[in-house]
Amino acid sequence: MDDSRRPDEDGPDRRAFLKTVAGLAAGAVAAGCRGLDGGLSGVPGTGAGAVKGGVAMRIRAVVERSEAVPTLEGAGVHLHRAFGFQSDNRFDPFLLLDDFRADDPSYYAPGFPWHPHRGIETITYVTAGEVDHGDSLGNRGTIGPGDVQWMTAGSGIIHQEMPRGDALGRMHGFQLWANLPASDKMMAPRYRDVKAADIPAITLPGGVVVKVVAGRVAGQEGPVRDVVIDPEYLDVSVPAGVTFEHPVPSNHSAFAYVYDGFGRFGDDPAGGEAGNRTLLRFGDGDAVRVEGVSPGGVRFLLASGRPLREPVAWRGPIVMNTPEELSRAFQEYRDGTFLKHGQPGREP
Repeated sequence: MDDSRRPDEDGPDRRAFLKTVAGLAAGAVAAGCRGLDGGLSGVPGTGAGAVKGGVAMRIRAVVERSEAVPTLEGAGVHLHRAFGFQSDNRFDPFLLLDDFRADDPSYYAPGFPWHPHRGIETITYVTAGEVDHGDSLGNRGTIGPGDVQWMTAGSGIIHQEMPRGDALGRMHGFQLWANLPASDKMMAPRYRDVKAADIPAITLPGGVVVKVVAGRVAGQEGPVRDVVIDPEYLDVSVPAGVTFEHPVPSNHSAFAYVYDGFGRFGDDPAGGEAGNRTLLRFGDGDAVRVEGVSPGGVRFLLASGRPLREPVAWRGPIVMNTPEELSRAFQEYRDGTFLKHGQPGREP
């Protein structure tokens, strides 16, 4: 500020100046503030995008919007598929997202009996009810509300997932598939059972709540780490009238999936509203922006990851890079030589 225009040190002009500055600061805190890690989590929206390190951040536009489609999977489970089996692999490194929320036990009781996987990771997130899990590595367990199962199939695993509803009959959850690069498709399988208590739930200014399964928000890192696609997987709740902005590496793919309320997504203040079971794929940019619209705000999954940009050969639960690799995997499954780790000779 020019010294000739500075308010008097002790006079009424100085006091009025300080009062104005304090008011502006309080308003900014109420609307949201920069994350502790220097990121944009919780920053109120600005027309041209927020600033990080003195550089204007480009808000990602929504380039594709679609509704989840009813689908039958497993032994007859009714679910909604947000995306999967795209020939152009435009969600790379992600392959599939299933929404298996249901309140009628007949929709989910058949479950997903023993079946193989190779070449991918499956991420199962439960919000109501429970899922019993068992696999060829000898892992057994149950995930309940708020829990996550992150399974790396790698060279091959055989497992089952059997859902059970809560006292009200509800079975709510999501399963996301992430691809593995060619160099890691035959890695040793691993299984991570992440309990809700181990997943940070961060409250940002304005009342935004972010559960961090993988990635980092406001200086806190999620429990799932050491994943080759460098993913971020968040469960975000944004109150009505509040804007949430979050940085995403410009070279990463990103999408959001709404499962409660309505929100406005992207850089267009006049559009982009989406509600339950709506999928939104973001284009290029440095950050995503979401505003809560409905009275109860909006809740959504936000995922991003580093694209692999590799060929995909995919049939059912097995994803490889070439048709020859895919045929070999199914032949090994028929021949009983599919499992490369654990105890190949025993019945799971």
